[in-house]
Amino acid sequence: MIGTAWDPDKYQQFGDERSRPAQDLMDRIPDFPATSILDLGCGAGGQAIELTARWPDATVTAIDSSATMLKKARDTHGDHVTWIEASIDTFEPPEPLDLIYSNAALQWLDDHETLFPKIASWLKPGGFLAIQMPRNFDAPSHQIMRDVAKDNRWASRMKGVRDVSPVADPARYYEILRPHVQHLDIWETTYTHVLDGDDPVAHWAKSTGLRPFLNRLDDEAEQEAFFQAYAERLRDPYPKQTDGVTLFPFQRLFMVGQSRD
Repeated sequence: MIGTAWDPDKYQQFGDERSRPAQDLMDRIPDFPATSILDLGCGAGGQAIELTARWPDATVTAIDSSATMLKKARDTHGDHVTWIEASIDTFEPPEPLDLIYSNAALQWLDDHETLFPKIASWLKPGGFLAIQMPRNFDAPSHQIMRDVAKDNRWASRMKGVRDVSPVADPARYYEILRPHVQHLDIWETTYTHVLDGDDPVAHWAKSTGLRPFLNRLDDEAEQEAFFQAYAERLRDPYPKQTDGVTLFPFQRLFMVGQSRD
């Protein structure tokens, strides 16, 4: 999201848990000769580098709207990838692509009925589209952040805040994409993350879904007050287990499609 302040280091606090669905998505892409690859919403670049490792002869382009994330990607991974600051909904690739990969990015954009066919149209005949999105919009972790935003202390500044968009059920995406692909593999997984520390679900959200809310507040003290109110309300739906860890169920939707010849 353009204008949203992302913190790459905070995002990587749960790097192992966040990278697992990204790798699960990549593992479902068939082995095929690819020379042009696009990573939509690349973040700090971890998956883009994995794409270069799997297809070493391909040109990999990675886009993200966050200059901070892209700087982290460049500083960490160098010039093995072409890094571009751009918004997914306005980006147009200069030529058709063999593979388009997007991990945990498209949930920030509306109108998937238009967006997904548009992205699929960028593929070469026989190319592949691989997408993963969180589908936990109705989970307590998201419901409670919206509830806290209604508090009188902050409500006037939270009007129109850009939250993640609800991700539809698998059948809806099958209907959207099936006319544009000849094969479509679509599935859901609920990961149960085992998290350490105090209020780990709140800290998880602080680097992602909570960012648009925190960015509406003027100073660090207000942001901290909002965060603490959010964290306190999460302790009931996400309690510590007897061994001190917190279990965080997280539902995700995956799809891998091959364009028509």
